[in-house]
Amino acid sequence: MEATLRGAAHALGHGLTHDDTTFHVLEAHYTVAEAATLYKADLLATNRDLNVQWLVLCGALVFFMQAGFAMLEVGIVQPKNATNILFKNLIDASLAAITWWLVGYGVAFGTDNGNHFIGTDNYAVDQFQRAMACPDETGGSCGRSPTNWWYEAGGVIRSYQFWFFQWAFAGAAATIVAGSVCERAKIEAYFIYSIVLTIFIYPVVVHWGWADGFLSPWTSKRGPLFTLDVTKSNGMIDFAGSGVVHMVGGFSGLMGAIITGPRRGRFVDGQVVELYQGNKILQCLGAFILWFGWYGFNCGSTISVSNGMSIVAGKVAMNTTIAAASGTIVSTFLAKFIMGHYDISMGLNGLLAGLVSVTANCAVVEPWHALIIGGVGGIWLYVGHYALLKAKIDDPVDAAVVHGLCGYWGLLCSGIFCTDKNIQFAAYPGTNDACARGEQFGVQVVGGLCIIAWTVGTAGFTFLLINATIGMRVSASMEDEGLDASEHGHAVEEPWKGGAAPTAPMMVPQTMLVPMSSMVPPPMMVAPSQPGFDNFSPYGNQGGYLQGGFPGGGGF
Repeated sequence: MEATLRGAAHALGHGLTHDDTTFHVLEAHYTVAEAATLYKADLLATNRDLNVQWLVLCGALVFFMQAGFAMLEVGIVQPKNATNILFKNLIDASLAAITWWLVGYGVAFGTDNGNHFIGTDNYAVDQFQRAMACPDETGGSCGRSPTNWWYEAGGVIRSYQFWFFQWAFAGAAATIVAGSVCERAKIEAYFIYSIVLTIFIYPVVVHWGWADGFLSPWTSKRGPLFTLDVTKSNGMIDFAGSGVVHMVGGFSGLMGAIITGPRRGRFVDGQVVELYQGNKILQCLGAFILWFGWYGFNCGSTISVSNGMSIVAGKVAMNTTIAAASGTIVSTFLAKFIMGHYDISMGLNGLLAGLVSVTANCAVVEPWHALIIGGVGGIWLYVGHYALLKAKIDDPVDAAVVHGLCGYWGLLCSGIFCTDKNIQFAAYPGTNDACARGEQFGVQVVGGLCIIAWTVGTAGFTFLLINATIGMRVSASMEDEGLDASEHGHAVEEPWKGGAAPTAPMMVPQTMLVPMSSMVPPPMMVAPSQPGFDNFSPYGNQGGYLQGGFPGGGGF
């Protein structure tokens, strides 16, 4: 009987096998039936705790991606704008936290009263507070206990950990735009847009795809675009956000880059001018942080690890890894073929292109599919990169390509490579043959076009309105001086060119400061005279110099 009860409890799908001690302790004090009931409750409570910890951990990994974006972007912008881009990343995450709590989360996951377009309640997560005011007993004054309320059907969207996880996603979507308009956008203009994105533009798309919207696999009604029957249609498959997150951020960045205009000197007489080669060390650090955080992004989208979802998370981790590696390899060798040398910046962007491409489909495709998906994402990177340059659109970090174009590719791959068996394995509610019939591909096409139309329209209108009122970009003189100086009061000094005398730190006597001109190295440390030595550009890789120094270019 004991073995039967333990097996039955495990068969309930709660995913844990307790040791013999647990059941023996219960059996010593209760009847077999009572012990079985308590054992089941213990399993439920343990699984709930594990699921909460899973979302908190994965949400923290996604939040750590903010550091990745910051390092990647600061490694791309000119040093005179480094503080500015770091500041925007900091404020993005902070603004997103407040606006997502007050408005965005309700728009995304509030009930929509059947409109299947936008959530209309749970602003400032007021439903959480109302639930906690109820007595913790079934049938109390509220008719339910808060403990059960968190976990009843659909209850996960009312949980603290789910809010935290989704805030990290919202912050990522907002941060994508920072790179597209860097080095010339006003801080105030960017703040306004960031707020609009996190309270309206992004959460509406979240509602469409992941809540009760007309694209969602989870809604009871698909709307006029798709079959109104879960036995025939799945809705749009976007497991972790190639469309919902990355396309929104990427196409918003595209509109920002178009309306703000290119950086001064980027396009001269029809030619593309490389303003700065970048700090490859920071770029590489940022890309690896993003790759690391992406496991929280994709694996965490299982939402739980019980009821077999831990196996799905493992599959997602494998597909994510293969796609990232494939995108990196393809883009790296394409650089050698197209540019004549191995370009690490394109290789790193290829890594991100592979990750974005697999995000929508990581749970519904096979590993060999992921290899193709990531590799083709690396190809799309080059197509988009040169298309933007041809159109004279200045996106310094290629965010529109990596997140927008590759995001759409990833969304389409959910229809191209999915199998009906894999869709059901990933715990989607539909049980049908939509993939085999080709319907799923059509759903993905239409869903992606809906996201593009919404994002381009709303983001474009927002940027145009900002540009017509306070203006999107700084003055030419401020841009030339650098946003660190004009917006943050940080002057970029060039001590080797006879710049201003250094300012003494607080509490350090001026007499203790040694002029840099007097710090002459021993003769053996003095670099030999070289033609063009005086023509160094003051900025370069890792604080070195750009091309124009030693013959043949390159820094130290």
